[in-house]
Amino acid sequence: MAQDWTTSDLALVLALPAGPRPGERLQAALRDAIRQDVLGDGDALPATRELAAELGVARGTVVHVYEQLGAEGYLVARAGGRTRVSSRAVPPRGRAQPRPAAAPRGADLRPGVPDLRRFPAGDWAWAYARAVRSAGSHDLDYGDGRGHPTAREAVAGHLRRVRAAATDADHVVLCQGFAQGLALLLPVLAARGVRVLAVEDPGDRAVDDAVRAAGIELAPLPLDAHGLRTELLHESGAHAVLVTPAHQSPTGVVLSASRRLELVEWATRSAAWIIEDDYDSEFRYDRQPLGALQGLAPDRVILVGSASKAHAPGVRIAWMAVPGELVDDLATRRIAADRGGPVIDQLAFAALLESGRHDKHVRTMRGVYAARRAIVLQTLARVSPGLTMTGLVAGFHGVLRLPPGVPEDEVVAAAADASLRVTGLAAFTRHRRDLPPALVLGFGDIDDEAVVEAIQRLASVIAAAGGGVLSRER
Repeated sequence: MAQDWTTSDLALVLALPAGPRPGERLQAALRDAIRQDVLGDGDALPATRELAAELGVARGTVVHVYEQLGAEGYLVARAGGRTRVSSRAVPPRGRAQPRPAAAPRGADLRPGVPDLRRFPAGDWAWAYARAVRSAGSHDLDYGDGRGHPTAREAVAGHLRRVRAAATDADHVVLCQGFAQGLALLLPVLAARGVRVLAVEDPGDRAVDDAVRAAGIELAPLPLDAHGLRTELLHESGAHAVLVTPAHQSPTGVVLSASRRLELVEWATRSAAWIIEDDYDSEFRYDRQPLGALQGLAPDRVILVGSASKAHAPGVRIAWMAVPGELVDDLATRRIAADRGGPVIDQLAFAALLESGRHDKHVRTMRGVYAARRAIVLQTLARVSPGLTMTGLVAGFHGVLRLPPGVPEDEVVAAAADASLRVTGLAAFTRHRRDLPPALVLGFGDIDDEAVVEAIQRLASVIAAAGGGVLSRER
């Protein structure tokens, strides 16, 4: 976009050195500024009298320079208007060439990404307007490290109502995403003697660097059909465990009732901590969402959730419902990290929760994902009845088991060549090498028509990797 240059701005850009023949030096400086795209097409230059006064040269010198550069095609002067850089000026050396149009990203079957096309922009616009109108001057100062009290109260009420959590505003700490919450929490736990953190294997490996950065060792524990093998916690030497009990990431296994009780008993008996990653529990299809594990042991469980799956990853709103003894230390670390976070964002999210707009959006998207899940399963049954998906009781991803002898890495590579973005189960494993080849397929950020075509293409890729076995079976 063209801009109007002021005399002081342009004088700084030109920075004429002292010496004879100021007209030649000014002419060269302006010509170079245009060639180097410091002055762009259509930019307006200051009036000759003003620039002359700023540079300490005669006005006639500036007039002559403008006329000379006009004759060369660098500048254009219009009667009664400003002198501007000509749109027909010689293309400047070094100017970035226009970027080619981005190639289509292909079908996105990555897990963990919601339907970004259905982001409730209208609701957020309303919520931000309400937040700005309602915020007082005292709200706009550096805030409480726990988050704004109104937002914490709204989140606590939401967690009690929707997740059966045992918490209140005084035990909620707001943060900007699960990753920041973990980065704040782990050093606090390390200061309390946590040296080993048990994690699910397979599980979310994105947490590993944060764990190690806090000086904590990872202890990967295997899963079975009932969830985390809780009987292995004692021998692991762990002082804390990170779990996804409502819908294990990535397998989709739900932690059984007996394992939930065993986990809580271990934490209580060992004075250990449970970090409950509640990442997509609101999207459950077979029955009402399971209550949070935190409700069973609020003094030992840190419940972490965010708006990333319900709304979008770009909405950096998350929360932790924490035992009272951790609150002050977490608040202190939050202040040190970013002085307390974005108050307007927090108030806007509170408005969505209090107005019911958040719940309405979740209900809508639960229906969208349930219908899309059915389309995925119907398409698989039609094009490749030998393939099955598991872990679909909640969320918007599942695990597609590959046929025996079909290499997972080859399928992932071949899918990329076919413009399909897929993730192998191996990307989630730490120590385990006994898992069968499988793909973790997301169906969140893809529309219904595109997912049918994507599953058809993927089935062809898998059949080709298996030497056409699936095609012959059909």
